[in-house]
Amino acid sequence: MFQHGSSRSAAARRAGLVAALGLGLALTAACGGKDTGSGSSSSSKGGSGSWQAGDCGGPDPKQAPDGYRAMGCDESGATFKALEVTSAGILPGSVQCPAGTDLMIRVSVSYGSSKDKSKGGGIPTHTVCGRNLSGDHPGDAGAGGGQLVKGDCVSSSAQEVACASAGRDAFKVLDLVKEKEQCPAGTSEPMELTLSIGRPYDVICAAPV
Repeated sequence: MFQHGSSRSAAARRAGLVAALGLGLALTAACGGKDTGSGSSSSSKGGSGSWQAGDCGGPDPKQAPDGYRAMGCDESGATFKALEVTSAGILPGSVQCPAGTDLMIRVSVSYGSSKDKSKGGGIPTHTVCGRNLSGDHPGDAGAGGGQLVKGDCVSSSAQEVACASAGRDAFKVLDLVKEKEQCPAGTSEPMELTLSIGRPYDVICAAPV
């Protein structure tokens, strides 16, 4: 039996997956707009509109390297489509996106007239779970990226690895549960993780690849 501190090795890896996206851009998508000139990543108090599953977006050059903005799915700059839009989470790991999510984008709203409004600041309101429009899908089970899901592979230290290049010490994730007694048949290595408030599982039910 293993006991580890994190299933993803470090909070930085998760942070690298989460980019800042402002509510002003969500307004463009909600209204069906395709104004590629909009560089705002936040909105003033009183704005309305929201992201919905099926909306598309892409990188915002004005907020490089982590800024994104809404745009039409048929635009050349669109790189992802929203699979799901959920409430923003304050605690690490509390936001769980559906399987197939390649990137997570935090939607924020700014109050006031700060000069940093266009830099992705503000209060987090939602999280957009996006899937790449290209054929590159690191969030697919076994691909080695995205959030940990059933079908992924992990090393002996509970770090996610691509199943195709997994070594002899790698394990397949059979399930993610709160107690090791909940692991399914076939589990040979229940990896108990250090408690993390907000994460929906504490044990990785694993078996050799």
